Amino acid sequence: MFVEGIPEAGPATGPVTGGAQAAAGPPPRLLTAAAYAVLVLLGALMGLLGGFQHSWYLRPVPVSAIGWVLGTFAVCHGAGRAMGGRAGAMAPAAGWLAVTTLWLTARPEGDLVIADDVSGYVYLYGGLLAALAGALLVPPGSGSWLLSGHPHGSHPVRSDSS
Repeated sequence: MFVEGIPEAGPATGPVTGGAQAAAGPPPRLLTAAAYAVLVLLGALMGLLGGFQHSWYLRPVPVSAIGWVLGTFAVCHGAGRAMGGRAGAMAPAAGWLAVTTLWLTARPEGDLVIADDVSGYVYLYGGLLAALAGALLVPPGSGSWLLSGHPHGSHPVRSDSS
């Protein structure tokens, strides 16, 4: 049945929800901010765990520090590719750097979490270089596949078969 000025809600269309915003989901800015916040927290978690676990050796090689450096590169580069720009790569790097900076401060007792030995230097300077390399190797402005509305990347699907 059609009432003048009011569209009919049938089984194919469902009830009217009050606008396109309700059907579209959360606003894109809110989703983007949440994604960046999660990436910063991921970097902070990596800094927390890596600060305490970087000093495992297979004499004389600090294998754990090397593993954390490779992990830092992978997370920063992957986040940059997923978010479609270098800012996405710098988000986990900022979280990692904030926590790592806390671990470099001396306590009143003189204790440090990241000591001045080979594993500490590899973890600290290697992590800084890994975060920088992860950000610099991301193509600038490539578009975010994570936040795009397309199911398989940022390229639109063509409807014509030519």
